[in-house]
Amino acid sequence: MKNRVGFASTILLSSMLLLSACSNGAAENDGASASPAPTASAPGANAGAADSAGAAAAQAEGAIVASDLSKLPEAAKKRTDTIIVGLVDPSGAFTPYFQQSGYDGNVSSLLYTSLVLVDDKGEPTPGLAEKWEASPDGLTYTFHLRPDLKFSDGSPLTADDVAFTWTILNDKSYDGDSQIPALGIKGAAAYKDGTAAAVSGIEVKDPQTISVTLDKPNAAALVLLGGDVLSKAYYGKEYKQGDLGYMKQLSSSPLGNGPYKLEKFIPGQEVRFTANEHYFGEKPKTPHFIYKTSEGDTWQYLETGEVDYASFSATQENIDKLTALGFVNIVPYTPSTYGYLQVNLERPALQDKKVRQALTYGLDRQSIYVDAQQGAGVVANIPSPLTSWAYTEEGINAYPYDLEKAKALLDEAGWAEGSDGIREKDGQKLKIHYLGSKSKNTDIFIAVAQENYTALGIQFEPEIFADFNSLVSKVEGGDYDLVSFSTPMLTDPADGLAQFVDGEIKGFDNAAFKELYDKGLATTDIEQRKAVYKEIFQLLNDELPVIFTSYRKSVYAYNGRIENLEISPFYGLAVSLPNWSLKDVQ
Repeated sequence: MKNRVGFASTILLSSMLLLSACSNGAAENDGASASPAPTASAPGANAGAADSAGAAAAQAEGAIVASDLSKLPEAAKKRTDTIIVGLVDPSGAFTPYFQQSGYDGNVSSLLYTSLVLVDDKGEPTPGLAEKWEASPDGLTYTFHLRPDLKFSDGSPLTADDVAFTWTILNDKSYDGDSQIPALGIKGAAAYKDGTAAAVSGIEVKDPQTISVTLDKPNAAALVLLGGDVLSKAYYGKEYKQGDLGYMKQLSSSPLGNGPYKLEKFIPGQEVRFTANEHYFGEKPKTPHFIYKTSEGDTWQYLETGEVDYASFSATQENIDKLTALGFVNIVPYTPSTYGYLQVNLERPALQDKKVRQALTYGLDRQSIYVDAQQGAGVVANIPSPLTSWAYTEEGINAYPYDLEKAKALLDEAGWAEGSDGIREKDGQKLKIHYLGSKSKNTDIFIAVAQENYTALGIQFEPEIFADFNSLVSKVEGGDYDLVSFSTPMLTDPADGLAQFVDGEIKGFDNAAFKELYDKGLATTDIEQRKAVYKEIFQLLNDELPVIFTSYRKSVYAYNGRIENLEISPFYGLAVSLPNWSLKDVQ
């Protein structure tokens, strides 16, 4: 199972941080932990810049400033050089492109800086690369690195490291979440099948300059290619073409180039960082940073000052409780994510589109994701965040809760009600084995789904995991029917679709979708792309390879001592975190 943690699996605001997790996202919850790191991919040429800017500006609207810093807990007052943020327990796989969850991506987002970043409008900006050019035909990209770049051990970072990174991602043994293999770099296919010793489309021109040529244009190429860079000297010393197994042994001791370097990882407790003295940019204003494992304890940790930052569903109850604390700043935020129920399409019953549609009509998503959240959510029906320039409701079935419609679809699919009230077909009962993470939101989902699906004649069997990594292992084993996930934060419309083409959603193989997906990436013309994505959304809204659930409305609350905290629509906290500072409180 691939785990979408690209420059993500993100920082989702469903629980605590804003920084992505398995299966293109994190298990949905409402705790106090950093959500997984975002997937970075290219925006369509100036696409939706106004919309993105508006979304970013809206962050400040409705903000509440700490009213009384004298209420700041003593534990927080005593910290002078360290900031602590809660994070769902990472697995320890901290090397980009080889992570196990988006929570690992939260860690690596501080250890690495990408070649190319995007600003709050979604426009590409310099990272490790100070500039770049694309050929007129859109096939060749040339990157110019900043001079004197170094990894955190002081060794030089050059174009050879970039070439190494792109090369191993096209190795036949690579099974991670990167979308670079799907770009179609010239010569990558020959390298992957072992008939070439190098990828011919990758050319190192000098230590600071590298070019790469694609077989066909791709609108997401610039930022996908402009991802994190791995040290060839460190990660490549044991590399043999066709065998990347050794990388797992290096994942817990990463060598990065970002603002921080890993000081210590204590599984189940915390991840400690210290400032990277070799970082090319401005050194972090706060020299020490900690991710504290905090599943289920967010409120307690924030109230006692054990963490400095947390995010919550934007219910009035939560906002009132946070305001009453007095020592936190509160800012509304709508992350560029969507929630969904991953469907095990390898189960015979779920391979029938009518059954999937029945499960959607038969689930009262309005009650689960909107009403029970006091309006801090919106029902989702397509794989696109509300903030995307490609979002549309045109031609989209909203699948309102309709028990009779759901029953009719199951009847048409041949599932007849048995003597015990459970539907049967070919001697098999219709059962749904659901997996979820332990949280208040999961409790709500189970209560409503149990009632809804029992009324449909479906035997609903929930299984709850207190540990996210255990849930991931269960999914990888294939022993489930439905599981709750949320995507990483998404930049380009193609980001929200990648799981349907890269094997993440096993059992979904739709030729029409694949043709449209390629068409959507073949141009940077915004209007042409909008038209293609509208067709894609309509197709997936009908096929339902996953059941779309919701968009979350969140608030983040942080210690009033913290200055310079900003949240990127695409990167969450990662970009601004090195600028955070702690002001004195009398």
